[in-house]
Amino acid sequence: MNNKSYLEKLDCIPSFESKVTNKDFCKTNKSLTTMQINIGKLCNLACKHCHVEAGPNRTEIMNLETIKDCLQVFKENNFSILDITGGAPEMNPNFEWLVKEAIKIEAKVIVRSNLVILREEKYKHLLEFYAENKVEVVCSLPYYSPKDADRQRGEGVFHESINILKELNKLGYGKDESLVLNLVYNPGGAFLPPPQKSLELQYKQKLKKEYGIIFNHLFTITNNPVGRFGSFLERSNNLEGYMERLSNSFNSSTVENMMCRNQLSIGWDGKLYDCDFNQTLGWTINGKNHISMLKGNVIEKRQISLGNHCYACTAGNGSSCGGSTT
Repeated sequence: MNNKSYLEKLDCIPSFESKVTNKDFCKTNKSLTTMQINIGKLCNLACKHCHVEAGPNRTEIMNLETIKDCLQVFKENNFSILDITGGAPEMNPNFEWLVKEAIKIEAKVIVRSNLVILREEKYKHLLEFYAENKVEVVCSLPYYSPKDADRQRGEGVFHESINILKELNKLGYGKDESLVLNLVYNPGGAFLPPPQKSLELQYKQKLKKEYGIIFNHLFTITNNPVGRFGSFLERSNNLEGYMERLSNSFNSSTVENMMCRNQLSIGWDGKLYDCDFNQTLGWTINGKNHISMLKGNVIEKRQISLGNHCYACTAGNGSSCGGSTT
């Protein structure tokens, strides 16, 4: 997708920044808690909604030097949460080393997994690795029925995901207080997710009854109109309608809690962003915009690079990598 022409089309609605009345909310908090690192775009799936446009043919992988820089900056700036994403982050050859080193510096480690990567022989051992290291697992399950889930992620993925969830439950995930298992719902089309609490209840009832699966929380995440989902909107002539829907659903009470205000996002090549979506657009932060530049420095409060795609995080009940924000 040509980001320039694409973003010009988003200008058919009022600019996002014009909707934010408290301009201090256009800046990060003084201190940040979360470092989210995308350690590669390589993935065993090619999901229709993926804003990263990850897939089996992608070659972008974070190298060990950049990973070490991330850990150094994490420690120097007193971050508390290391949020590891991809692609399928498990496919980075330095993934396990990263998790172990992060735990040594007392980071709370979150791994965003597509689940089905853990069925492959090369990665099966990671189930026990996660439990041993008390990694919080956040995994995508687009719906609690095979038809809807497979439509978004590929035929057979739902039942493979269910089998992995059962294995995680056997290890104590969703049961043991220290083994947190959270699921993620993304809408299957150009519409907003339903209220998180009610959908979480449905998921828990259905998955427990049908498969005996339990989990901690469900995160509902609004599809952001960038990357592969943005391309779908353009091809299907749904872009303007979707953006108008997001704009009309703008909720000012969500702005203060936008995830970009409390995190630093790092791309596979070490470039710095406000969030994973800005990363897709190539919008690096102002000033020192590579992780190597931050070593030995205190991260300062900064202006966030906002665009109309930010409506996705502020529509309805709000959206973030941790679900709704209100």
